[in-house]
Amino acid sequence: MSLANLQFIWPWVFIVLPLPLLLRLILPASNRNQDVPLHIPFIEDFISARHNSGFINKNKWLMLLSSLAWLCLVIALARPQWLGERVDIPISGRDLMMAVDLSGSMAAEDFEINGRTINRLQAIKLVAGEFIKRREGDRIGLILFGQQAYLQTPLTFDTKTINIMLQESLIGIAGKATAIGDAIGLAIKRLNGRTAEKQVLILLTDGANTAGEVSPLKAAELAAAQKLKIYTIGVGAESLEVGGFFFNRSVKNNEIDEKTLTQIAGITGGQYFRARNTDELNKIYSLIDELEPVAQESQSFRPVMALFMWPLSIALILASVIALLPLTSQLLLILKGLFSKAVSSNG
Repeated sequence: MSLANLQFIWPWVFIVLPLPLLLRLILPASNRNQDVPLHIPFIEDFISARHNSGFINKNKWLMLLSSLAWLCLVIALARPQWLGERVDIPISGRDLMMAVDLSGSMAAEDFEINGRTINRLQAIKLVAGEFIKRREGDRIGLILFGQQAYLQTPLTFDTKTINIMLQESLIGIAGKATAIGDAIGLAIKRLNGRTAEKQVLILLTDGANTAGEVSPLKAAELAAAQKLKIYTIGVGAESLEVGGFFFNRSVKNNEIDEKTLTQIAGITGGQYFRARNTDELNKIYSLIDELEPVAQESQSFRPVMALFMWPLSIALILASVIALLPLTSQLLLILKGLFSKAVSSNG
């Protein structure tokens, strides 16, 4: 760290530093006899104690504390900030939205990782989380949908925040049904008017469109008109284990509307993928990485940390001390006078 990293947004504020000194020279002196904060009927008993005290001159303390408080206040007004080291960020010029299904069927446990059975949403969190980390350079947004579609995170370069919001998502929070068309429509709305070179939507679902106001195919046509490419991923195993009276039985998984998902991808120039297990899901995201590679161009920035709160806090503390100092010193004089009077009486 170096002082070269310290800068002031409003350095011209320092021209007011000599203002208190100018005011002291221009304005008439105050009547010191009117400055006594506490009047007592027997103050004459403590005058001698006041003049004979060994305390440091109160005026010098007030001058020192006042000067420091004013200096800290001016520094805070100048808005100091600390510039971090330069950071290079790859920029792809691509806006990438992810739409994740949170309908009730996502709770089906037909995925396996390291010998442990997990549900569909957990599998998506695991694989999509790694995918997001690799997309530095893309502006990524997150849409969560069930019966309704919600924008969880707007487009941002902050892949860490996107990943956190994905990991915190819960099944059923957006309703139990599936509104695929509304999710696509929301993505179109959020991307409309942006100047990105490419716009991509990755839509993950394990079912068919059962809710919403916009049909998936109509939404796909609107997306194609906006040059939004959609990659659709059907999540779920080929068969499901269904509990019976005596034993479980395996039934074919017909929940995923693969025909519609394929049509959505085809209309927009994307592709449809089927993820039956975590390995296939990983391969799909790797393939998307190849189809939509992150550009190597980069921009640099320096993180900025505001520091004004530190000198401002010091100034407020010093101002409080200055306000209490006259009362404290007067109280000390009274206590010392009472003590001296008591000692002389006993003597």
